[in-house]
Amino acid sequence: MKTDLLLSNLTAAYKNILGDNLTGIYIHGSLALGCFSWERGDVDFLVVVKDEPSLSEKTALIRYLLLHASDFPPKGPEMSVLTEDTCRNFVYPTPYVLHYSNYHKGRYEADLSGYAAQMRGYDPDLAAHITVTRAVGYPLCGPAVNTVFAPVPGEAYLDSIRRDVEHAREDIRENPVYVILNLCRVLAYLRDGAVLSKAAGGQWGMDFLPMKYQSLIAGAHRYYTDGVPFVPDMTAADRFAAFALAEIDRECGAL
Repeated sequence: MKTDLLLSNLTAAYKNILGDNLTGIYIHGSLALGCFSWERGDVDFLVVVKDEPSLSEKTALIRYLLLHASDFPPKGPEMSVLTEDTCRNFVYPTPYVLHYSNYHKGRYEADLSGYAAQMRGYDPDLAAHITVTRAVGYPLCGPAVNTVFAPVPGEAYLDSIRRDVEHAREDIRENPVYVILNLCRVLAYLRDGAVLSKAAGGQWGMDFLPMKYQSLIAGAHRYYTDGVPFVPDMTAADRFAAFALAEIDRECGAL
C-alpha cells in the first residue's frame, strides 16, 4: 500500500511541475517485473516529456525526490527524463536530459541548480530500461507503453546488459547478490532470448547452469527474494563470475 501511495503522490507532483509538457511516467525494473522488495529494491521510472524541461522544472523534479527521500525504500528512486523524440526514434547509447539516483543524491544536495544544469548525457543502460519497459512496464500516467517507446534493437540491448557485467570479477566482491543474479539473466537472454528480472534470472541459473554453482546462485536468490542471510564463499563467487563471463563471450561469439 505504501508503494501505491508513493507512486500516486509522485505522479501528482510531477504533473503539477511539468504540466502539458509531461507525456507520461513509466515504471520499469523490479516493480514492473514483479519481484520488488522494499528492503532490497529501488523504484525505477522513466519520465517522458515533449520538450526538455527548463532548469527550474528540473530542479523542482529533483527537489521533490530529495524532500520525500524518506518515503522511498532505502535504495531510493532511480529516474531518467527522456524526450518523446528520443523514445520514438531510438538511438544507442540513449540520450537523457535529467537523471537521479541515490548515487547522485549528495551532489544534488550540495548544489541542486548547478548539478541539475549539467546532468545530461548518453546512457547505455537506457537500452535495457526501455526493453524492460516495453516488455512488462506500465504507465503511472500517459499513453500506453508501446505507443511511446520504439523497439530497442537486440544488439543494443545485448551491449547494454553486457556492459553491466563486464567487471563482474571485481564487482562481485562488493555486491555479490546483484552480480550473481545479473550474470544469470544475461546468460538467459543469450541462450533463450528471455528478458528476466534478477529473481527470475537466479531461478533460470538454478535450472540450467552447472550443478557446482547451484548453492551459490541459490544463496543469492534466497537473499534477494526472501532476505535470507547470504555470505558467499568469495573463491566460489570468483569462479562463477569467470565461468559466466567466458560463457557470455562464447555465446556472443556464436551470434
